[in-house]
Order: sequence, then structure tokens, then C-alpha cells
Amino acid sequence: MWSAAVDPAWSVDAFREAARAALRAGIAPEDLEWLAGGQRGLLALPDVLDAPVLHASPRVLRSFLDIAETVLCHRDPQRHALLYRLLWRIAHGEPHVLATPTDADTRRVMQLAQEVRRDAHKMKAFVRFREVPGERDNFIAWFEPSHHILHRVAPFFARRFAGMRWAILTPEGSALWDGEALSFGPGGAPDDAPAFDAGENLWRTYYAHIFNPARLNPRMMRQEMPQRYWKHLPEAHLLPSLIQGAAVRVREMAEREHAAPKRRIPAPTVVPPTDDTRRDESLASLRQAAQACRACPLWQPATQTVFGEGPEDARVLVLGEQPGDREDLSGRPFVGPAGKLLDRALAELGIDRSQLYLTNAVKHFRFERRGKQRLHRNPEASHVQACRSWLAGEIERVRPQMIVCLGGTAALAVFGAGFRLTAQRGTWQTLHDGTRAFATVHPAWILRQPADRQAGAYEAWLDDLRLLLATAG
Repeated sequence: MWSAAVDPAWSVDAFREAARAALRAGIAPEDLEWLAGGQRGLLALPDVLDAPVLHASPRVLRSFLDIAETVLCHRDPQRHALLYRLLWRIAHGEPHVLATPTDADTRRVMQLAQEVRRDAHKMKAFVRFREVPGERDNFIAWFEPSHHILHRVAPFFARRFAGMRWAILTPEGSALWDGEALSFGPGGAPDDAPAFDAGENLWRTYYAHIFNPARLNPRMMRQEMPQRYWKHLPEAHLLPSLIQGAAVRVREMAEREHAAPKRRIPAPTVVPPTDDTRRDESLASLRQAAQACRACPLWQPATQTVFGEGPEDARVLVLGEQPGDREDLSGRPFVGPAGKLLDRALAELGIDRSQLYLTNAVKHFRFERRGKQRLHRNPEASHVQACRSWLAGEIERVRPQMIVCLGGTAALAVFGAGFRLTAQRGTWQTLHDGTRAFATVHPAWILRQPADRQAGAYEAWLDDLRLLLATAG
């Protein structure tokens, strides 16, 4: 008999190391005792990591690792043994056991995975952040998941709420987002989170207005929103009164006269400029004016205008193509995956990002929906033209000595339609006002390259960016 420790209990890397050692030693599932999360066994069994190597490392399908990563988050104490038993069967003549839904082990694994995914869905739906009193843009939420899903779900909140600082507390652990990086710590208690948020009254009002009494189904509501979550949901306190008054509201809706539907988004109110605003030529004034831009249709589905940021006297202006999903949600340029790659490159070159002015040729996020995802779509020339005045205003106010164009859209905005990125990347050009500029690929293009080509693409991009060092010293 051997023992296999997995700590933390949901770690796929710890499980993988122990399972690989057991398979290489030829240890059958019934001869292995799994210890999770620092647990100690009844018998002092030798550690499987010390077992002798008798066989070569087995080849494990990606599909098994994906399902294992999910199942390990479950609280079932037998999940490690179940996964290893399946892995043993795959390595000993049953490679397609996961594709057999009638198999008892496969059926159990799929059931556990579904329960974990459902718990993750509930966490995304029912976490409610409350602002810390006296601390602007600092929020805390308390949540009690059924399974070990905090590490699995926290990156979703980091993407969704990238523009604010927050913490999610659970009985077993906590997740902290400081606006730049995600970290994990020890668990907490309900009293560690604020008990009230001033914005909750507004949320209750909104929920009461969107509550549709004609589609009331209390049984389905309790199934989709279990009562164990109600104590943390401000809108849940409204449910008894909303359900009680549903019949009256349905009757009022049926008797109400037909009214023509209103626009989904009201037309913007255009405030005529005053003498003071006409004289205000600051970057802040330009940023404020851009928030009301309706020059092209991209403003309608986007969350907000994403304007540039950085010193008003920056020597270098870095121009991207358009904001992405993270930028659209946070209102800041270059904070998503491409921005992280740019930060890495700047750090390797010894360039301080805070000394650069970063902006985009197009100020709104253009995307198409694919389920719940918003997938990037390249902006068109008309979108670049619609934003040209904002970019020209930024360049005029910052007056950079150098402009770096990242991607074809940025190059189009600066050099015009005759510029060919593939042929002219990494070469200095002189603009009509004497400003020097060059173009290179966008970091998002590097991230889209196959894994075996990314390193080479990154190094070539880094060579282009070194032009700044040669010129700026």
C-alpha cells in the first residue's frame, strides 16, 4: 500500500504529479490511499513519490486533464481515487472510457463535473460586491460556495471588473484584485464584508422594475436562485412582496392601453458649447467631449469611450488599434492580455510605461457576440475616419517627439492608406510636422500566433521597439 498526497485538494498539478508517480510504479488503484489538503492517513504508508520507477510516463489525453481539473474542485472525498481509477483504465487498455456514458466511473465523473460547473455559474450570478465605507472603488463580497471553486472563478471577476479593486471572501480562502494582479489568501467571515452598500437601493429599484409578474414561476426561481444565497442578495428581500402583488400587476398590464415602444438608448443630449468650453483646449476637456461621440455606430453596443492616458508632455505616444473587452469594461487602454504583453516588453527594454501616452486609433470596442463572449472584430476605415479628430487632438495637445503605431489600423490612422505594414514595419518615417513615427505589429497579433511561433514573433517585435532606445537614448 502507498499514500498519495494532494495539497491543495483541488490542485490538478499536485494530483498529476502523484498519479504519474503511481502509474510509473505500476501501483493499482486499490493499493493507493489518497490524502487531500494536508489530511493524514490511519496508517503510516510510504509516499507514492518515493515509489520505484518501473514504467515509462504514460501519455495522458488533454480531455482527461480538463475533466480532472473540474472534478478536483468538488468536495467528494472519493474524487481523487475515482480519477486515478479512470486514469489507470485509460493507461491499461481502455483509452476511450471517457467516451462511454454508460460506464459507472465515467457517469460519476461527469456528474461531479456538472455540479462544479453549476456551482461556478451560481458564484458568477450571486456574488454581490459592497463598497468599503470611506474607500472609493474598493469593494468586498462574501460568498459561500458549495465546492472549491474560488481559484477557478476568480479570474472571471478579474476580467469582468478590471477597473476596480475588490476582494471575494469565502470560509476557506479569499481572492484579491488590486487593479493589476490577482492574488489569493486565507478565508474570512461574513462580518469581514460590509453589511450594506449605498448603491443597493438603486439595485433594488432596478430589479423591481425589470421583475415580470406575467412570467412568475416560484418553483423555477427557487431552483435557479436557491434560498441559501438569498441572505447575500439585496434584491431577494423584495421577492415576497413582488410575488404577492404579481396577480394585481398582471391584471393592470392587461388593462393598460397599448403604447409605442421607446428607443432602447435615448438620443444624446447635445449641450451647445459656451465661450468657456470653446477656450478650453486641455486634454481633459478633449477626453470629456469624446465621451459623447456619436460619429459612428460603434458607440451603441460599447460600454464606454476608451480615451488615451499618460503624461500630457510625453515624448512617446503609443498608438493601438482599438480597445478590447477588458479596456471597454475598465475605460483604460492596454489593460487586457495585449496590454500585459506590452508591459512585459517595456519592462525588458527598461522603458517606464508611466512616461508614455497610450491611446487607440478607434475609441470604441468593436465586437461580435458568440454566446456570452464578446469577440474582437477589426475596425473599418470609416471607424478610423470617425475617430480621426480625437486622435489629432491628442497628438496636438501631447506634442510627442515619437509615435509608435501598433498594428495596421494604427498605421492607417497615422500614415494613410498607402502604408504597407508587412513591408515597412520597424522603419522610421517623418510626418508632415516633423514628428518621427514607425509601425510594428500589435501585441494581440503575437498572442494569436501558434505556440511554436510566438517566441520568434515576440523577439522580432521587441527588435522593432528597440528603435525607441536607439533614438531616445
